Amino acid sequence: MLSDDPNNVRAFQALAEIVGHRAAASGPDGDPLTGPANEVAKQRAADLAVWSLGEELAGHPKAWYPLVELARLSVRHDHEGTLRRLATAAERDPSGEALAEGLAVLRDAGLPSEALGLGIGHWRPKEQTPEIGRHIVHAALEADRPMEAKMHLKSLDLYPDQEAIAPLRAELARAVAQAEQHVSEPGARSTES
Repeated sequence: MLSDDPNNVRAFQALAEIVGHRAAASGPDGDPLTGPANEVAKQRAADLAVWSLGEELAGHPKAWYPLVELARLSVRHDHEGTLRRLATAAERDPSGEALAEGLAVLRDAGLPSEALGLGIGHWRPKEQTPEIGRHIVHAALEADRPMEAKMHLKSLDLYPDQEAIAPLRAELARAVAQAEQHVSEPGARSTES
């Protein structure tokens, strides 16, 4: 299935689980990894197996999900590589699903400024999933930039089906209003210039 569609998330995750479990079950010499001292080694072996799977599938010219998974595995130790993989994934997927996934990876890693950079550089609000807007607005708020969050919320005006995104818009507007209120409270200081 993955050779036909390298972006089949369920198939990728199922295969990753299988190869991860097999790799974690035995060490490099084939001996079983048992006991609490080997938990780190097990996780590393599982991650390396998933990495190999992701690299194999990422070579497909339309593959974006394997790149997102590689970025997820490398976000803590390869900053530039992570951003490069996520940018390539976003470029390969016109729907914006890859961009939304990439923004989630960066936000989960505590990198809201990087998420903003990636999102601003690749988001097409008229054509792509509004979930990207959710991530960009939240990333701006996480980076203590409520005015920027408000600007990105306004970008959702370009989405063609306004009725469909009304709940999302209301949710984000409340989050932005709360952040703006916090900034305007006495003693609170804004990092915006």
